Amino acid sequence: MSAADETATQSNATDGVVVVCGGVGAARLLRGFVGRVSAEQLTAIVNVGDDMDLHGLRICPDIDTITYTLADAVSPERGWGLDGESWQAMAMLEKLGGVDWFSLGDRDLGTHLYRTQRLSEGASLAAITEEIASRWELPLRMLPVTEDRLRTMVTTVDEGEISFQEYFVRRQHSVAVTSVRFDGSASSRPAAGVLEALRSARRIVIAPSNPAVSIDPVLAVPGVRDVLIERRSDVRAVSPIIGGKALKGPADRLLVELGREASALAVAEWYADVVGTLVIDTVDADAAPAIEALGVTPLVTDTIMAQPGVTESLAEILLS
Repeated sequence: MSAADETATQSNATDGVVVVCGGVGAARLLRGFVGRVSAEQLTAIVNVGDDMDLHGLRICPDIDTITYTLADAVSPERGWGLDGESWQAMAMLEKLGGVDWFSLGDRDLGTHLYRTQRLSEGASLAAITEEIASRWELPLRMLPVTEDRLRTMVTTVDEGEISFQEYFVRRQHSVAVTSVRFDGSASSRPAAGVLEALRSARRIVIAPSNPAVSIDPVLAVPGVRDVLIERRSDVRAVSPIIGGKALKGPADRLLVELGREASALAVAEWYADVVGTLVIDTVDADAAPAIEALGVTPLVTDTIMAQPGVTESLAEILLS
């Protein structure tokens, strides 16, 4: 094979990559694909189960976290919201006695104001997401998994059922959970382009996001899980559990509360019907035989993307 032919083959191998996304973990992983996959061939299908309407505004936390991260504008301290924020609107809201448990920076409010205005004008969420991504010059296509109302609801031991944001932000995910459901999922439809992207992708990647509340809402939209089952051999996931712990958020505790264990093996069991290959961290190498026994191929490598070079090498492994 000539050098030109080899280059062409390597280029084709990265065509049509779809990443099924939650928030922070997905945003970090997507950075590894940028520059390795062309903007025309890289698609993020994003969870909207976390979305909420507050102060009359439509807020899409996962879409915005991915947007700000890929634009190099996210707050490095928080991992969400914009860097260099001011909080005068929230200070006034607190002074007036308004709802202030969900913090929105002054600049971030501009995003929600724009989205809400465009929705009121009849624009689709997918079109608005594309407009915002274009303003930030993001090198990918970003699709909400559905245009229909989809809300993640969690049932807690002491308070009954509450919304995901009430659980995650207001209660700081400190209350025990007995079940999770996705309100509206049964009647929802995939947004335009979602199923087509999944069917045509050379590689489908499930990001290291919380399986129960970040990835499962995406899979709950009718048709999405079916395509992943059909394409299972082309689907790779990254475990968000490393050494029995989640690096960020309550994924480890949620797995236990929902009757599983907090382990890479439990993640493999969770995804066994839709994932052909699971990437696990080197500290979980001992779990590889048990994962393989499930019919899931384990790939062992460094997966903590806060460490230098790991995001890039992880992207290479997922594309190889």
